[in-house]
Amino acid sequence: MILQPGIDYEQLCRNVRYTIPEFFNIGVDVCDQHARGDGRLALIYLDEKLNEHRYSFDDIRRLTNRFANVLIADGLKPGDRVGVFLPQSPEAAIAHVAAMKAGFVSIPLFTQFGDEALRFRLANSEARALVTDLAGAIKLGRIRDSLPALSRVYVIGDDKGSPHNSSFAAEIERASDNFSPVRTRSEAPAIIMYTSGTTGDPKGTLHAHRIIFGHLTGMEFIHDFFPQEGDLHWTPADWAWIAGLFDVLLMSWHYGVPVLAHRAAKFDPELAMRLMADYRVRNVFLPPTALKMMRHAGVRHPAVRLRSILCGGEALDTDLLAWTKETLHAPLHEAYGQTECNLVLGTNTTLFPVRPGSIGRPIPGHDVRIVDESGRELPPGETGLIGVRAPNPVMMLEYWRNPDATARKFAGEFLITGDLATRDEDGYFWYLSRSDDVINSGGYRIGPGEIENCLVRHPAVAMAAVVGVPDPVRTEAVKAWIVLKPGYQESPELARDIQEHVRSRVAAYQYPRHVAFIDSLPMTATGKVKRSDLRARG
Repeated sequence: MILQPGIDYEQLCRNVRYTIPEFFNIGVDVCDQHARGDGRLALIYLDEKLNEHRYSFDDIRRLTNRFANVLIADGLKPGDRVGVFLPQSPEAAIAHVAAMKAGFVSIPLFTQFGDEALRFRLANSEARALVTDLAGAIKLGRIRDSLPALSRVYVIGDDKGSPHNSSFAAEIERASDNFSPVRTRSEAPAIIMYTSGTTGDPKGTLHAHRIIFGHLTGMEFIHDFFPQEGDLHWTPADWAWIAGLFDVLLMSWHYGVPVLAHRAAKFDPELAMRLMADYRVRNVFLPPTALKMMRHAGVRHPAVRLRSILCGGEALDTDLLAWTKETLHAPLHEAYGQTECNLVLGTNTTLFPVRPGSIGRPIPGHDVRIVDESGRELPPGETGLIGVRAPNPVMMLEYWRNPDATARKFAGEFLITGDLATRDEDGYFWYLSRSDDVINSGGYRIGPGEIENCLVRHPAVAMAAVVGVPDPVRTEAVKAWIVLKPGYQESPELARDIQEHVRSRVAAYQYPRHVAFIDSLPMTATGKVKRSDLRARG
């Protein structure tokens, strides 16, 4: 534990110093150090039928050793990329940890990705191997010919119809338990997480093994001096995103805290309450949309006794903060960060008062300022960009094979988040908006570029622009403005066909819930779409 109870916030900020060793491996850190032969609980997994399966750290060590041996036997070399196209599951955790132990780079992939979204990420990363289930194997089968680098696919389940794939279970069963993890440097690449930009294709955020150190104070700050006796962590968020994979699974395992895993096809407020009660969950990450859905459904359970709640993605109002504390019996702490630089601002009611609407103060160990586009710090009260001073272990190494985008992400001494905010005299940050056009919908940060690229491949679409519009539950919903090709007429049927075109190819959470047809898109003098004009139209 880095943060210690009993000292004030300013003292914590002064005291935190990162000591990062030359050599460090995430897989060893989150697994092997806790595998001592005593059966210490690591994972409680509930399958689709809510059948329970328990795994100790000894089990995870044995299974990750075996899968690391499988990958090496199949010809993968240090630095090769391994995609993990799975929901929350033991196999997803095993694949990530094994890849890192063996010196490979893992790539979390969201199961709702359609063919085009999956193809781009696998092609861009030149993934050599992929771990998936039967549903993922079907998607992959439609695009595999366009992925020459992908040499090995391991499928969970009976995949008899695909002779080019291997059975994950059978390969694990045949492999040896004995494996010596690769001695990776702390600065060595460990994981690529793709994040949508505002134009063009998504960018791969490449992180080093030392990212774990950058999360330490964030976890302890947000979860009130985490860990404590009896802690058990759960989130409905997918492990394909940094908040699910790092803020819950990997960081909990770093501390030896067990995790509850269950990924429902659709968030169910009543089931969420029941899981937290039945398994005596103490720590959760709940996205704002999940909290709003729970409040709207009026769900309660007398046995829910949480100790800490993390929420992130937007500033929360006073009513939701009060409802959360009354219903879930724990204060709600907000956190701010990005895939490129996670958990750098937050709130903690033990250390300082929460100011509703504020996204908090810098988490100890992170130097966060309001700066202009050149990285010059601005005084309190002025609007500018949230910047995080480099170097910092939680920061990305680079955008994968995209040096121009990497260079644009930094200015002076700061990583520039792209979020506009102000800072008051007491050091509280107040989020205003994105400086770009990222859409915040249901806890997902959605870049319009990938959706627009998909839309213009529809046979009826000549031009398209995507914006976010207000939504009472999701914060924002995706709306597409469409210019049709000659010969096509707008209709509800065509709008639904366009929606399904995106849903099936990119991802269900990215499809435009609203479609509007327009004669021409508003443009700047340099030919860029004026999305602000479209947002103003509603």
